[in-house]
Amino acid sequence: MITLQTLERWLTTPAETEQLEFKEAKQQYDTIKLLKYCVALANEGGGYLVLGVSDKAPRKVVGTQAFTTTAELNKIKAYIVEKLHFRVEVVEIEHADGRVLVFEVPARPLGHPVAYEGAYLMRAGEDLVPMTPDKLKRIFAESQPDWFTQIAKTNASAEEVIALLDTQMFFDLLKLPYPTNRDAVLDKLKGEGLIITKAAGWQITNLAAILLAKKLDAFSTSLARKAPRVVIYDGKNKLKTREDKPGNRGYAVGFESLVDFVHSAAPQNKFIEQAVREEVKMFPKQALRELIANALIHQDFSTSGSAVMIEMFDDRVEILNPGLPPISVDRFIDEYRSCNEKLAELMRRLGICEEKGSGVDKVVSAAEVYQLPAPAFRVGEMRTIAILFAHQDFASMSKDDRIRACYQHCCLQYVSNERMSNQTLRERFGVAESKAATISLIMGATKEAGLIKDDGAETKSTRYARYLPFWA
Repeated sequence: MITLQTLERWLTTPAETEQLEFKEAKQQYDTIKLLKYCVALANEGGGYLVLGVSDKAPRKVVGTQAFTTTAELNKIKAYIVEKLHFRVEVVEIEHADGRVLVFEVPARPLGHPVAYEGAYLMRAGEDLVPMTPDKLKRIFAESQPDWFTQIAKTNASAEEVIALLDTQMFFDLLKLPYPTNRDAVLDKLKGEGLIITKAAGWQITNLAAILLAKKLDAFSTSLARKAPRVVIYDGKNKLKTREDKPGNRGYAVGFESLVDFVHSAAPQNKFIEQAVREEVKMFPKQALRELIANALIHQDFSTSGSAVMIEMFDDRVEILNPGLPPISVDRFIDEYRSCNEKLAELMRRLGICEEKGSGVDKVVSAAEVYQLPAPAFRVGEMRTIAILFAHQDFASMSKDDRIRACYQHCCLQYVSNERMSNQTLRERFGVAESKAATISLIMGATKEAGLIKDDGAETKSTRYARYLPFWA
């Protein structure tokens, strides 16, 4: 039930969410806009459109005269049903600073996006935009059988199950002793939902194959194409390929060897070597491990003929996975939402990843320790890209490099219950106190870009100011 207390709580939210949209609408609110926002909120799982509240923080009630009479409210509710074919509840709240109107929008039906005049809409910041093909595809797939429960091999004998799946590695990763008989091995796989017993034999699921296959191409060509591929180039572009290595093992049983291979192929980090006097690879192994695990887990498995790609150049490594992320790349450090819960949960138990969302934190932290430029996270038309860059001197970094590093450092400080300051950012860049003015300029540019904000402490000195991420 939406009450005055509910409204007061909403006013303190740091930012609009997928379920919450504020509009001032002091005098009126456009009916077409209302319909479009109802569609977008329904497509994002349902939520609330709140009229009579400023949409900029700090939020305050300004009051609305939109749909003031009972007749007008009943008319707009009926119009929404007529145009969108779902019912929206409307709640009036009398606040001390004015009247507030809340439209409570239900979630769309499972597997069915909703549209207004043929347009499937979603929100993107302050705007309403057509839903991406990737997101539409995910919604339509909701009513289809889960990819991981689909069958990779039918009517397999017990001997075939053991021959096709690396059961020894499975038990090793779970840190369990290998059973003394085959039936106990099969019972464990069955208990995990990896194989299913039928009268004609065992059914091996896609989840079992993608994680534990000794050879993915022993199942099918389509599964073999889900294997990660590593391409190493000579130089900073794709003109000359030094090595092209497609994988063939399941993700869990082949993960460590994949990470080892990528790490060993990386160039040396001369900057760190001079400090520690030992050979050090350019890209931290922990960072590679986390990014590769994330790419494997969060890819879109419904996309045929595409797989995780790891491309290494002289000055960077790019890790690409098919599919778009469910959250903004700016929130990778503090938020976590898995696209493939079953895969994520089992890979966590197998020690491949941590399901609590600390992976990107570790990547950013490792980049700082190794004095590398801040990693970049980008979204293409149908894929997500994570980039680790080779070492660059501070003087060689572009303005975008510096702003990205400043924002990520601020996020890392915040999730560590600390605050970014001129001093902490100087330490992150490895520069002397004499560069304090330059660091202040970087923080100013990052603030101007809307990525950080003051922490609220009363100080006029940029040197002693402390900062928070924009979403904190």
